[in-house]
Amino acid sequence: MRPPGRRGVPTAPPALLLLLPLLLPLLVPLLGALRGVGAGPGAPAELRVRVRLPDGQVTEESLQADSDADSISLELRKPDGTLVSFIADFKKDVKIFRALILGELEKGQSQFQALCFVTRLHHNEIIPSEAMAKLRQKNPQAVRQAEEVRGLEHLHMDVAVNFSQGGLLSPHLHNVCAEATDSIYTRQEDVRFWLEQGVDSSVFEALPEASEPMHCGQVADGGKPCVCRYGLSLAWYPCLLKYCHSRDRPAPYKCGIRSCQKSYTFDFYVPQKQLCLWDEEP
Repeated sequence: MRPPGRRGVPTAPPALLLLLPLLLPLLVPLLGALRGVGAGPGAPAELRVRVRLPDGQVTEESLQADSDADSISLELRKPDGTLVSFIADFKKDVKIFRALILGELEKGQSQFQALCFVTRLHHNEIIPSEAMAKLRQKNPQAVRQAEEVRGLEHLHMDVAVNFSQGGLLSPHLHNVCAEATDSIYTRQEDVRFWLEQGVDSSVFEALPEASEPMHCGQVADGGKPCVCRYGLSLAWYPCLLKYCHSRDRPAPYKCGIRSCQKSYTFDFYVPQKQLCLWDEEP
């Protein structure tokens, strides 16, 4: 009697079954490069690329596009172990940066510290989610370097985001910032924009102003409040669509992407320097 299952599908010989545990570690990296290819309608499409960081080191970056949610996410791990995530929520005009920073146990820190920075998304900053979902990795071993290095953006984060109400700002916030419930920051100018879009004011809370607005790197006492600075970089992301012209086509057509690199620094109030030990005086 034929065993249950699909007819006509041959079963693997015993020798191959014994080899599978040895082959899996080799197959997983190959399969990882193909995620998103042939995915069903509405399923997030994932692209994995090797990218060169500003300091010259190479890391792997994961980009996902969800055309149904109209969002794009990016994730990479820095050489020091920090995990950087970025979400572009086109529906809500919100972008979210998250950093999971490994703690220094010898300095009394926990295993990791999480920070979230939320700012307004301008739709010309990155390609649309539907275009991102169509991208495919042609050469998984190639190391990508951005064609354009966009200028450093310095942001003063003077408002806290209430995590319990954060879903009113973006449905992605609860998932992305779950480890940073007390460390989610934004700016007054972005808050004004979102309030005009109908976001409830209960989402936001003004941060206290430091009596002596000194950077944490200038403060000796670990228990004193100060202004912390954190920097991160998106090493490679598709920032623009390229259009080509042809005699056979009356209108320009999409024929590729332009890649960018963008760095940010965030200044924000912390109640004690102990929460900002990476910010040392140069």
